[in-house]
Amino acid sequence: MEKLKTAVLGASGYTGAEAVRLIMGHPNLDLVALTAHRHAGKAYAEVYPHLAHQGLPDLQNWQDVKWDEVDAVFACLPHGASEDTIAEIAQKSIKIIDLSADFRLKDAQIYEKTYGRKHTSPELLAGAVYGLTEYARDNLKTASLVACPGCYPTASLLAVLPALKHINTDNIIIDAKSGVSGAGRKESTALIYPETAEGAHAYAVGNHRHGPEIDEKLSAATGQNITVSFTPHLIPMNRGMIATVNVELNDGVLVDDLRTVYEARYKDEAFVHVEAEGIVPHTRHIRASNQCRIGIFADRNPSRAVIISVIDNLTKGSSGQAVQNLNGMMGWDETLGLNLVPVFP
Repeated sequence: MEKLKTAVLGASGYTGAEAVRLIMGHPNLDLVALTAHRHAGKAYAEVYPHLAHQGLPDLQNWQDVKWDEVDAVFACLPHGASEDTIAEIAQKSIKIIDLSADFRLKDAQIYEKTYGRKHTSPELLAGAVYGLTEYARDNLKTASLVACPGCYPTASLLAVLPALKHINTDNIIIDAKSGVSGAGRKESTALIYPETAEGAHAYAVGNHRHGPEIDEKLSAATGQNITVSFTPHLIPMNRGMIATVNVELNDGVLVDDLRTVYEARYKDEAFVHVEAEGIVPHTRHIRASNQCRIGIFADRNPSRAVIISVIDNLTKGSSGQAVQNLNGMMGWDETLGLNLVPVFP
């Protein structure tokens, strides 16, 4: 078949580079354009030397892309910049997968409160599909704009959604930890080696922007107003994410019942795996893959359970899920370009 001509916007960031890596290994995609405002005119290898000698296009400004020659675009731009750019290209017959937060929230007022800026394209929100792939397949088939979930929401939602009918939804506690690449490739004193190595810390306590995203999707799934307790932490590793979810079981529900529910929900999934009883998921076991591994445990309090979810924040939490969504939009096998064996050590 003729390959889908693909562009990556914001290719100088970590999610952009991950998208490039995955597109290069996809049998149905042809990478024809890479953009990066600050690096326009440079060879891509000047920004990412590990991708040298691959025949990749040079970087350019997004306005200079020949859009009539592009079939699909991965928008790996910062929040705010993404919605403005997408509004310009949304009128074209192009499949758009947005990796920013600009189209994840359906309520423009919640977006404004969460991100501190007014949404400039609220008319596009209603038609944007929230691309948690395992729960969005039917909508992906007819989508032209897909909003990829954030990395924390991906790990958290995959861990919580199967349990909703079996737990007290007023008492969901999510303790999540991410590698440093989750903060993006930007110049920041808080992200340099001496500031992140040999230590760990919570941040945005009580007000992280992914909290409202998790709330909105759980509320939509249940028809109730759900507000989770969500606390993110930064830990000294490059990539990877773990979400430890503490839940209160409904009366009469046992941890073994919960495990049965999860095993039934995910048994046919290519990328989401429920670990055997007693096996603790490790971020080191999913590195650079599109996998999510979930462990289910009894808490010492018999009325509670602990659900642990691990993903690679740049792959399943971002660009890998974006490719998975495009596969769904095109009616292709979801695993195309994503049969990635985890990297170890």
